[in-house]
Amino acid sequence: MTSAEHRPQTNALIATLKRQLKASGKTYQDIALLLGLSEASIKRLFREGDLSLPRLEKICDGIGLELSELFQLMAHQRQQLQGLSREQEQEIVDDQVLLLVAICCVNGYKFHEILNQYTLEQTTLIKKLAMLDRLKIIELQPNNRIKLCIAPNFNWLANGPIQSFFHSRIKEEFFQASFAKSSDKLIVANGLIANNSNAELQKRMQKLINEFTEHSRKDATLEMAERHGTMMVVAMRQWQPSLFKGHIKK
Repeated sequence: MTSAEHRPQTNALIATLKRQLKASGKTYQDIALLLGLSEASIKRLFREGDLSLPRLEKICDGIGLELSELFQLMAHQRQQLQGLSREQEQEIVDDQVLLLVAICCVNGYKFHEILNQYTLEQTTLIKKLAMLDRLKIIELQPNNRIKLCIAPNFNWLANGPIQSFFHSRIKEEFFQASFAKSSDKLIVANGLIANNSNAELQKRMQKLINEFTEHSRKDATLEMAERHGTMMVVAMRQWQPSLFKGHIKK
């Protein structure tokens, strides 16, 4: 399972297995005990995708899952939408009501929750949901049930229309706050670090964003009154304030 030819499929299978382990409450330590290996070895096997079929079968058995079911779950998740084209994103950005409804759907809103929170007519909402159904983001089911059809690794295009739209709002609105409330946090760090350290920190940043996404999915089972629209911005770049640049020796 480690050949370059099969790497994308292996990565997808490992990602599916990780989600099933998390859903069953199992940790790397539990898998280490199951396979008679150290926790560090298990982490390496998962990281490198070096899990033999007998080990996969044993892990699946430990969480009450058939190996064939794991492959079926992987196939289903790979069929889900992982992203849109630039033209499709532009179509959404050009219609701000459609963008609002799209963001609501991606965040797990139900039909009545969108109507309760926003000043949209029911006919307008149905029309926008039908457009998202056409884009394969959702499936609009009988009685206006919304089935989300995006993959767990769904992302908006990097530097695409939707990211650009929100980046402009971040600059204009997000940081125009005191960050004094208990639900707010702003931390700024400045220092000299090597490229290797930069790369390691970026990995941890991505892990933090992944945790944010997992919490959002987990909290989707709560009542809407218990959840609050929240944005996390994690950024890092090589940068100096412009006021210092005039003092740099050429």
